[in-house]
Amino acid sequence: MATPVKVYGPTLSTAVSRVLACLIEKDVRFQLIPLNMSKGEHKKPDFLKIHPFGQVPAFEDDSISLFESRAICRYICEKHPEKGNRALYGTNPLAKASIDQWLEAEGQNFNPPTSVLVFQLAFAPRMKIKQDEGAINLNGEKLAKVLDVYERRLGESRFLAGDEFSLADLSHLPNTQYLMSTSKSEMFTSRTHVSRWWSEISARDSWKQVVNMQATRN
Repeated sequence: MATPVKVYGPTLSTAVSRVLACLIEKDVRFQLIPLNMSKGEHKKPDFLKIHPFGQVPAFEDDSISLFESRAICRYICEKHPEKGNRALYGTNPLAKASIDQWLEAEGQNFNPPTSVLVFQLAFAPRMKIKQDEGAINLNGEKLAKVLDVYERRLGESRFLAGDEFSLADLSHLPNTQYLMSTSKSEMFTSRTHVSRWWSEISARDSWKQVVNMQATRN
């Protein structure tokens, strides 16, 4: 039996949970090694050998190491094409290109405003940090424009990259999960196609397992 891959980082991290969801979708065995970020474990020399920027997640598969969650997800899918969800990263060049373009849209257009909103609305209160209303309003406006594009796309296609659930959809799960418990949830539920899409992707067993891990490990 193959040695489980190792994922370093806390499950509350959106980037870590992205990788975990991918591993579960692909039915790849893994060992989660949570780090105590408040104690600076992600800045220690041994960890910096795996992730030179001292962030999470870091990933090890036997003798190789990787960082950056989207790159890790692509690697997992490419290494294990026959395992688990075979369509997760496409089965032909056109499917992969479509997934990649929406992954880029997530990374370049969706992630920047939602990351700010997740921090301001979900994490700042826990950390007893004063919320920046200006940042919340500005990034709410940016997110609205992105979701308008998604609404049009999802009116034409069941999922972002086509008719199959893919990495493009999976990559949106972590940030959206946090926002759905904030005042910004209406931005998703008020858009018919976005709301339908979110209900479908968030109901996947892989994501339910990740959410359960977040509840039990943190």
